[in-house]
Amino acid sequence: MLKGLTRMGLGEVGSLQDFILVASAHGFQAIDADGKEIVDMVQTMGIQGAQDFLTQHAMRIGSFGLPVEWRHTTQQFQQSLTDLAKSADAATKIGCTACCTYILPSTDYASASFMAIATSRMRTCAEILDAYGISLGLEFVGPHHLRTTWKNPLIWTMDDTLAWIDAIDKKNVGLLLDAYHWYTTESTLEDLLALRASQVVHVHVNDAPNIPIPNVLDNDRLYPLEGVIDLAGFLRALDTIGYKGVVAQEVICLNKTGESSEELLTKSEKAFTAMFEKAGVAY
Repeated sequence: MLKGLTRMGLGEVGSLQDFILVASAHGFQAIDADGKEIVDMVQTMGIQGAQDFLTQHAMRIGSFGLPVEWRHTTQQFQQSLTDLAKSADAATKIGCTACCTYILPSTDYASASFMAIATSRMRTCAEILDAYGISLGLEFVGPHHLRTTWKNPLIWTMDDTLAWIDAIDKKNVGLLLDAYHWYTTESTLEDLLALRASQVVHVHVNDAPNIPIPNVLDNDRLYPLEGVIDLAGFLRALDTIGYKGVVAQEVICLNKTGESSEELLTKSEKAFTAMFEKAGVAY
């Protein structure tokens, strides 16, 4: 597995190039990025320059966010497909093979019709990405408070997301598996062990406070090993099924301590080292 970072929980880390530099300096091997950032880097540095920059710093782009507005109007969706093609083209040129998006667990639209439309739209996105050799990871979102934030329930479990992936019926669609959502849906290690590595496109890790699971908030995450999620077991299960991809930290929270970006990066580096050592998993 590769040690990765998202920007979440790190404070201000600057441009994509700056982020690459500081992540590499702290022993990370991959970062998640925005599609436009990737396009801009390739345009600014050139394809070879961007490739050389990543190689020089032993870094790869683990995934980029799906730059498509698939949750609302048909017009918004169709207009944003151009951004997907641009991002996918730039991403594949620098070796990024994963694109991800999240699924909110409730919606103001009627659930059944929304899912029918979303299925068609995701199939279209998957087809575009597949032309560039990129997989699409779908992230179920588990915290209980989001299940009733909007009018109608949608999906929030791994099993339901896998069923939706089956309905989309494209070979390059799988899971973005986030430890926080795995925990808040009370999934088990056995659930992870039942997966095939090919079903996991990308992974996020973080930790949760020691409070009742229904009270766990999406934006109150902790750094790895600061909370109660069995991250060692989580990593061991992924290792057992043969997952070899990126494991990226995503700590969505307020920086209540006022720590600097450098301090947060150092904290993240130490947490990852301890987490992988506890799991007995190589990186």
